[in-house]
Amino acid sequence: MRAYHLLSLLPSAEMATFLIVLCLSSLLFPSVILAAPPRTPIDVAFQKNYVPTWAYDHIKYLNGGSEVHLVLDKYTGTGFQSKGSYLFGHFSMRIKMVPGDSAGTVTAFYLSSQNSEHDEIDFEFLGNRSNQPYIVQTNVFTGGKGNREQRIYLWFDPTKDYHSYSVLWNMYQIVFFVDDVPIRIFKNSKDLGVRFPFNQPMKIYSSLWNADDWATRGGLEKTDWSKAPFVAQYKGFHIDGCEASVNEKFCATQGKRWWDQKEFQDLDGLQYRRLSWVRSKYTIYNYCTDKSRYAAMPPECRRDRDV
Repeated sequence: MRAYHLLSLLPSAEMATFLIVLCLSSLLFPSVILAAPPRTPIDVAFQKNYVPTWAYDHIKYLNGGSEVHLVLDKYTGTGFQSKGSYLFGHFSMRIKMVPGDSAGTVTAFYLSSQNSEHDEIDFEFLGNRSNQPYIVQTNVFTGGKGNREQRIYLWFDPTKDYHSYSVLWNMYQIVFFVDDVPIRIFKNSKDLGVRFPFNQPMKIYSSLWNADDWATRGGLEKTDWSKAPFVAQYKGFHIDGCEASVNEKFCATQGKRWWDQKEFQDLDGLQYRRLSWVRSKYTIYNYCTDKSRYAAMPPECRRDRDV
């Protein structure tokens, strides 16, 4: 089903070419295989993997905890975090974003370690005025340093239904997925002098909060509190990672989990084409090409094919 969904996004001529190449490859080179997509997440109840972190009365539980609503009003937002900390894995959440006039609000789903030189892997969903598209901002912090923002529009309305947002993180790469379509890759470029998250266990967080000082058009659009309360809806709560205490520096099962295997060390050709499709049609900002911030292109950008 996942492969069919990805192929359905290709133009018809492009799809036909791909299928012909795939069939010939299977005949001539039967050992050739495509890199595998992440395994299908398993939906579990909120309480299995997560606990609330603040403003407990602004979290609503439905259907025995299989669905959770975060509520933002003029007094407070709210959020939750994973019970455990993890070194590598696959982490997924199904979210339905705040509908209508959501300007000024931010719905976040991210991983973060706990110290001043922290590592962090961010999804941030920036609200907008009614009938304007949501912006998805991603970022990667290593050793407390971020400034690696990329922003895209989505190819669907994220307020109409639940969609899957996930992170695949191993020693080789970090990949951000939207409904199994890769929207960003951050490869391990330690040999180029770029730090990579590998020895700081991270917790998983999600929150809904007011950020109208920067989130919508750089802070020009303010939150309209007459539209409150704002509600973001969550399902899934999938975690498949190497659990560790916050003091552990390595994964005890390194090399033995599915997301450590060779087929997950890079994207395959089809996945890179999907990534290229997102970049060409939906990217609105990429730090890699921002010469006002970086006179020289950051070294990881070429390796990540972010040009």
